[in-house]
Amino acid sequence: MVSTRPPSRNDPTPPSVNLAMSPNRSMPDCVVIPVLAYADVGAAITWLCATFGFTVRLRIGDHRAQLIFGSAAVVVTQGLAPKAVVADLPTDAALTHSIMLRVPDVDLHYAHAVSRGARIIQLPQTFPYGEKQYTAEDLGGHLWTFSQTVADVDPAAWGGVLSANEC
Repeated sequence: MVSTRPPSRNDPTPPSVNLAMSPNRSMPDCVVIPVLAYADVGAAITWLCATFGFTVRLRIGDHRAQLIFGSAAVVVTQGLAPKAVVADLPTDAALTHSIMLRVPDVDLHYAHAVSRGARIIQLPQTFPYGEKQYTAEDLGGHLWTFSQTVADVDPAAWGGVLSANEC
């Protein structure tokens, strides 16, 4: 159950989280999703599947894919943009990873993060794949995207291709 009390800057407790997420065919059915950047997404998919035993869940063009391992998932993506072009991040270093967390109420989570002084990189917005997301930077410069399912969207509706045990 998500707490309905408004967050306060003096309150160190984040909103309570019920980890039962709404289903969305466009998202893996897990809560924490690392996003890893590779120069060659196809080679990364082949290597991760053959070497670590992942299987492809969803391909998004040739630049992004969701891989599953049991009940876990990772997203592999074409090398992320240099920090200098991503919403005014402080250095020129290339981003090689970020973390995505699914939450039941992204607006409540966002309000709490803002009340605690989080540096917001991307304001909450709704995407065609059925997720409402915002991104914040942590004290170490790591990017965290928080995502709420707002609709169960067939990946084919936005160009994704679900895979059945590919690899």
